[in-house]
Amino acid sequence: MALAALWVLAGLLAVRQAAAVLRLPPDQRLTDLETWTGENGVLHVRGSLYDTDAFTGTPFAGLVLKPLTRAAEQSLGVAWTFGTLILVVVLGLVAARSLPAPVSRRTALLAAPVAISLVVLSLPVRNAFTLGQTSIIPVLLVLLTLLPKTSARQSALLIGVAAALQPALLLFAGLLWLTGRRRAAVLTGATFASCSALAWAAMPHDSWTYWVHHIGGAGLGEPADSLSNQSLHGLLLRVGLRGPLELALLAVLAAVVIWVGLRRAAQYAKDGQLLLAAAVTGCVALAVSPTSWQHQLLWILLAVVGRVGKRQGDRLVWPVLVVLVMTLNRTALLPNVEGVGFLGENAPLLAALAAACLVPFLSRTAPAWDKPLPTPHAEPATSRYAWVPLLKFWRRPLSRPNLILELMLIRVGYWGYSFIRGHAPDERSLAEGHGRQILTIEGWLHIDMEHWFNHFVADTPWLEASMNYYYTTFHFLVPMALLAWLYACRPATYRWARTPLALGTLLALLGFWLYPLAPPRLMDMGYIDTAHGPQDLNDPDFGALTKLSNQYAAMPSLHIGWSLWCAVVIVLVAPKMWMKVLGVLYPLLTTAVIVGTANHYLLDAVGGAAVVMAGFGLQYVLTGAGRAPVETGTGSAGAGLKSVVALWARARAKLSGAEPLAAPASTSTVAAGPAAGKAAVPSPASGGDSAASGGDSTAPGGDSTASGGDSTAPDAPALDSPDADADPGDRPTPADAAR
Repeated sequence: MALAALWVLAGLLAVRQAAAVLRLPPDQRLTDLETWTGENGVLHVRGSLYDTDAFTGTPFAGLVLKPLTRAAEQSLGVAWTFGTLILVVVLGLVAARSLPAPVSRRTALLAAPVAISLVVLSLPVRNAFTLGQTSIIPVLLVLLTLLPKTSARQSALLIGVAAALQPALLLFAGLLWLTGRRRAAVLTGATFASCSALAWAAMPHDSWTYWVHHIGGAGLGEPADSLSNQSLHGLLLRVGLRGPLELALLAVLAAVVIWVGLRRAAQYAKDGQLLLAAAVTGCVALAVSPTSWQHQLLWILLAVVGRVGKRQGDRLVWPVLVVLVMTLNRTALLPNVEGVGFLGENAPLLAALAAACLVPFLSRTAPAWDKPLPTPHAEPATSRYAWVPLLKFWRRPLSRPNLILELMLIRVGYWGYSFIRGHAPDERSLAEGHGRQILTIEGWLHIDMEHWFNHFVADTPWLEASMNYYYTTFHFLVPMALLAWLYACRPATYRWARTPLALGTLLALLGFWLYPLAPPRLMDMGYIDTAHGPQDLNDPDFGALTKLSNQYAAMPSLHIGWSLWCAVVIVLVAPKMWMKVLGVLYPLLTTAVIVGTANHYLLDAVGGAAVVMAGFGLQYVLTGAGRAPVETGTGSAGAGLKSVVALWARARAKLSGAEPLAAPASTSTVAAGPAAGKAAVPSPASGGDSAASGGDSTAPGGDSTASGGDSTAPDAPALDSPDADADPGDRPTPADAAR
């Protein structure tokens, strides 16, 4: 069933992409393809292909398209789109076929539809579809060399032709040389030279323009310093470097990237990871090429096959990062602010450099290749209520999740929330009609007190100022601070708490879409907008806020939803009664603020509370986790601090030549009480993982690293101890150590 669903999804995505291109107006689709054909067709192009600088391909690429004439141009768009679609499908199949062995049966079945879906969704392929570019062909030619039945001579010919279409791919000849296939490397160079010479003989003027005047196409297309050029050359130009200094620095950086990247690629090729080796080499080519346009960046997506991390919980960080970089625009990855925005603008290049030179991909001989350290999970839950069906779609992990992965998902989740909220229906008449409905219902319930309370706040300066500050500050500050504290000190509770928050927010987005509602301040009924100032309702784009978000997304109120979530979590985890009281007061104060500032109705608050409580209910149905889990072991900050102190004392004792008098047998049993001691016992449910809920344990060998600051919990003496392998009777007693 899952396999069929994936194939259906891949097919729908492919058809949707083709339809999206064909639905565009003729002057907006396949715009780069028009530069290949010219006004009179390729066969009758007047002048040079490079007269307008719009054509960025090699002369050989232009020569290949010579058979396309004006007579076939009307049907060329449809044929080109479906031809590109076929190439994408073949590329996904070849990539799935090239996964490093051994491959499980499940992976072999699911790899092809997943690969096709990711390739179709990627920005390079979407860009190539829209522009009518041929950048998929060189990638496919190189990947065909990875198939088992491809001979060395065939590989050399395929790579040579690919390099003739995209010259930077000539670096694959260097990969062949480093892996011992020197004859194939020479044949690759000869094939590239032959194709280029053939194009030079047929189009000498165009070849001179491309290779000499534009130095390998460096001056063609958009300006080299535009954000579309994701190469080192483009990056240096964007930071302000020009002239000989920029060229000298580029030469040094390119040499370092080529040296490090090709050696790493050769290492992975010898290890049997041919697809990863090709991806790394392609990333090197992207980085050092004078221009690397968006439609040429598909090599970065192929690097997703590399495995990184010893823990199972860390395995998703690199694939998720690559997929996000290759499918989302720069504003979705990082906010467009100074410093951070620069990283988002150059995210593809940074990902290519990371894949080429930095990311420590595992070798197939590494113990963690197919047996990463497992993540401890909670025992299956049973419902306390017979009428509640527990679906249990996923097991509940108890360790601290990877921080980088969490931050990425939070950022992308918030971008998705802002995007959906901003694109929800915002017709003024419909939203104001819903506003009158809310006021009518509140009048019938005798709770329509927004108007007089809003004027009371506006007439009390200190109260107005306080509520305005509260409204603009605490909505994001308190939930984010609570999430950060849970992540650092209560990791299992963090995992439990974030699920209803996410589910409640998704339900709220559905409410924004189905029921656009004008808040009181936009109803033109005498309400005073204390927080944002007066709004010109006669202007369709009234106020500066309409450029930031949809102002008719008032039902339900996430100010109340998120504050109620904070209250529930604080009441369940806070150790002091006064903390619990503050937690309960938080949503009550928030309700007063959103009504007093004329941003919401009372029924909006009811809606916000409803979606968050529904989130808690859905979480219980999905996982059976109705209450916050009990934290043990290294879950608290105090226990983690004690672990650090104990390890430091032990290290100082070793340096002084004697073991400490009472070295702890396990760093996870530092927390007092029987629960901490019990947590150090491996449980069958966690696959023998001896970590408590605060973090995963590491394999024997004294490796104490873990994401998010988790400490390890070996029950046996550390292997680096001088007495680790000695007979128990020969070990010194505490008295001997003291002497």
